[in-house]
Parts: sequence; C-alpha cells; structure tokens
Amino acid sequence: MRRPNRTTRVWLVLVIVALAGGSHVVAAGGPAPLDRLQAQITRAAAGARGLVGVGIKHLESGTELYVNGDEPYPMASAFKLPVLVELYAKAKAGKLSWDEMIDIGPLDQHLGSGELAPQFDLPGVKLSLHNVANLMMLVSDNSAADICLAKAGAADVNARLATLGIKGIRVDRSCQELILDHGGQDTARLKDRPLEELQATMRRPQQPEQQQTDEARWAADDRYAADPRDQATPRAFVTLLEKIWSGEAVDRTSSDAILETMKRCTTGAQRIKGLLPRGTVVAHKTGSMGGVFDDVGIIYLPDNGGHVAITVLTKSARAQSVDAEKAIAEIARFAFDYFLFTASAATTDSAGR
Repeated sequence: MRRPNRTTRVWLVLVIVALAGGSHVVAAGGPAPLDRLQAQITRAAAGARGLVGVGIKHLESGTELYVNGDEPYPMASAFKLPVLVELYAKAKAGKLSWDEMIDIGPLDQHLGSGELAPQFDLPGVKLSLHNVANLMMLVSDNSAADICLAKAGAADVNARLATLGIKGIRVDRSCQELILDHGGQDTARLKDRPLEELQATMRRPQQPEQQQTDEARWAADDRYAADPRDQATPRAFVTLLEKIWSGEAVDRTSSDAILETMKRCTTGAQRIKGLLPRGTVVAHKTGSMGGVFDDVGIIYLPDNGGHVAITVLTKSARAQSVDAEKAIAEIARFAFDYFLFTASAATTDSAGR
C-alpha cells in the first residue's frame, strides 16, 4: 500500500480538525489565497473596536501580507525592542559592557509596569546592565527600560534603525514621559521627581479610574494615538524582526541573543501566543497603554515550516483588554495555520520533484 506523502498527511490532519469544529483552520484542498487570509484578519481585528495594523511575513519564502501596513501606531512598550538592538550594537562596538553594574537609586524608580519599583527597597540595589535589560524585556519593567534608553540614547536608536534601512519607527521619550504625557501632566516639571511624589500627583481621589467616564478615557487615548512621537508602522516592525532573524540587526551572535531574550518574555501570553498550539515557540515583545494593545514577534512553525514575523498594532481601541488580546490571538492563529499548511506543502512538493 502506498504511504501518503507529507502534503497528503497535512491535508488529512486539517480535514480532521475541521470536522471536529476547529475555527481557525485554513480550508483544505490546497493553499488558501492571501485574500482569504486578509479577510480573516480583518474580521478578527474588528474585535479590538479600534484601529488595527497588521504585518505578516513568512521569512523563508518572502510571502507577506499587510493590513494598514504603513499606518503609524503608538508602540507603548514595544519600543523596548529597538532599544535592546542598540544596546547590543553599542556592546559590540565596545561602547558599553553588559557586565557594568548599575546603581539604582530612588530617582530611577519610574511609573508603570515591572518589578523594580514594587519589589526592591531603594537605594541600595545594584544590577548588571544585562540584568536591567532582561527586566526591560522579560517583564517589561519601565524603570529598567528608562535606564536602558538612557544608555542607548534615543537619537542613536533612531540612527541605528536608519542605518538598517528601516523607515517608520521612531523612539522619542522614556516610559516616564509617555505615561505623564498620556495623563495630561506637566511632564517637564514632574519627569525627574521621586516615584512617591509622582504617584500622589497622578492619584485623583475625587475621580478614581473606575469612575472615569469612557469618554474621558477615550479622549486621552485619542490624543495619545494622534501624537507622532514613539510610533511605528507594522511594515517597519516586520522589517526589524526580519533583520534580527537574519543576523543583520547587529551580528549573528547578538541577533541570536536578542531572539533568545524575546523567547523568554512573560507578558502578553494571550496575544500572539494565545491560540497557538501548546509549545509553539514565539520570540516577541508586547506594548500596552491607553487604547494600545501591541505584540510584535516571530512564530517558529513546527515541522520545518519556517518562521513567521508578525506585528499587530492598535490605537484608540475601545475593547476591554481581554477582547483586544483575543483579536491579536486570532490574527496570529490564522497566520500560523496558513503558513504551516502552505510552507509544509511547498517543502514537500519541492522535495518530491
């Protein structure tokens, strides 16, 4: 009896899953056209109830798809990825050392997510630059990110991107400034103040966050979305991801180290990774703030299917975080299914001819 080839086996698996009620299966019987994938992505993006930009590229074949690919979106914490690239470039050039010990004082505690502010009693904390960068990426610590940005230099981050031929990403402000600006605060006056003072200033007992009107929150989100600073396009982020994957961002060793760090990121478990099969490797970085739910990364397809660079950026999203994250997860799953099937089929056909 003739054994089915790999393409046939993939087809059979997809048919079985489809019959079992799988909702993310690309139609069996041959590679689905990109216009169908685009339609699936567009429908899923509606769940964010805002403006959504998507960039997807199968890195081995070069097949790519963009939805609002050249529209700029706020990066939120996704800006930490290009900062990390610049840190590696400076380390390679001997301009900084990953072993440098950083004294973290009271003024280094900044607003926002992460571990440095709530977990450590300051002053008296000393960490290597490498561990500060890990905190920036793995738990998206804002205090660590602002230390790293000061080391990298926003101007040098942007110059590095330009050198790589990447147009459409700009890094302008620290996390501290981003949060103060979004909150309508006097950023110039407050950005260098101690954390406790900042928290007291931004606390509004007469109108706690849960009592703020949707209209007030949305107005702030729309101002943030309209600010041209610290924005990126989906196409630009896909290009950056491809440069990292190919070893061109700095060098092969540095790029591999960046990817390994991205694989360890703990944030955004329900975004790109949310609906992928258990155990799927994803190297990624998230960003969240004021109507922005972002995730940028590389999906490692099983069965030698290759790698998919994917960027999902949002702005002025009105959905709750759980719904916005579900939209990102669905987009990623549609891309996963499409490229797993087409890449596997192409590989098998090529090997058999």
